[in-house]
Amino acid sequence: MVGVGEREEPVRWLDDDELRAWINLAKVLLTLPGALESQLLRDADLTLLGYMILARLAVVPEETLRMSEIAEMANGSLPRTSHAVARLEDRGWVTRTVCTGQGRRFTVATLTDAGRAHLETSAPGHVATVRRLVVEPLGEDFVGLGDAVERIVEVLGLPTTLLKP
Repeated sequence: MVGVGEREEPVRWLDDDELRAWINLAKVLLTLPGALESQLLRDADLTLLGYMILARLAVVPEETLRMSEIAEMANGSLPRTSHAVARLEDRGWVTRTVCTGQGRRFTVATLTDAGRAHLETSAPGHVATVRRLVVEPLGEDFVGLGDAVERIVEVLGLPTTLLKP
């Protein structure tokens, strides 16, 4: 919205090359999550969000995170995250515990031995799918794409640090 006395800047429309790149990126953004989730559901009875939650828990200290941290990692609402974690808990892959601290109550999720085992079983198929759909088609351009996408991650205000086991 333009304030009183301010002039609206003209729209900088995408040129043909930018438009082609944007349309292709939009296709990937809309299609890739479903393709990854289809493989996970078929082979591991896991949603993509469920897989990402298990993978994140596997690399943090004590394999435990607050639900609010999981929601932030998943860029999702607390109710959506709570529902996803409840499904993982029903399968015995995580436990949820209500804690108190600093005068507040909060819930943490912890990866179970069964969850770790399921993640270890699920990971090879997921990684193979990521390689087939993303890494191999891009070849040497893959790392450069990651560097470029990191700039978008920063603009979106998301953390860019990678947790390793």
